[in-house]
Amino acid sequence: MKKYLAECIGTATLVILGCGTAMLVGCDAANGGGYILTALAFGLTIVAMAYSIGNISGCHINPAVSLGVLLSGGMSAGEFIGYVVSQCIGALAGSGILALIFKLGGVTDMTGGFGSNGLGGVGGNALAGLIVEIVLTFIFVIAILGVTSKKANHGSFGGLVIGLTLVVVHILGIGLTGTSVNPARSFGPAVVALLNGNSEPLGALWVFIVGPLVGAALAAFTYKALEAK
Repeated sequence: MKKYLAECIGTATLVILGCGTAMLVGCDAANGGGYILTALAFGLTIVAMAYSIGNISGCHINPAVSLGVLLSGGMSAGEFIGYVVSQCIGALAGSGILALIFKLGGVTDMTGGFGSNGLGGVGGNALAGLIVEIVLTFIFVIAILGVTSKKANHGSFGGLVIGLTLVVVHILGIGLTGTSVNPARSFGPAVVALLNGNSEPLGALWVFIVGPLVGAALAAFTYKALEAK
């Protein structure tokens, strides 16, 4: 249970700091500074969580990462289900906390949807968005598998490498899909947006569930092939 609680807390933290930053600064093309701030918020949160709960749960805080670990033989199917449920609960909790803070404080949500993902940057084209999420998740997950491999020799820098990888995929992806690479991170804000009268994020949610999971699976299979003797 400690592993599942850690995943719940970690995912909630990621949503609060990452999506919360996006809500404050906005992520439109005219405001490049917002891109960098949001990318850094997500990446640095991963760094912080990696060094705080990494020794408890491995700090997946992302169903796509958990799928990559599952397919690589690093966890059981039962553990995978427990991780995903915990991550989704954490994302809902984080989004709920943001909704409470922004509503009570009268703060403007610059994203209009609690930091949820969308297809505006790819002209509303679901296929384009799907490709973006598959490619970015592939890059992110294969980096994680490489850094955490028993053959890797990164010492205590693994969490930093993973966090910086998340930063760079956000720098490209924010302007296209808002960058998910994490189904739980997309699920929480979309549900809370719906509960607050905005159903738009829910319509494209499937892209941000299917894309990251496909990208993670491809990363796991590719890394196993590359690592094989």
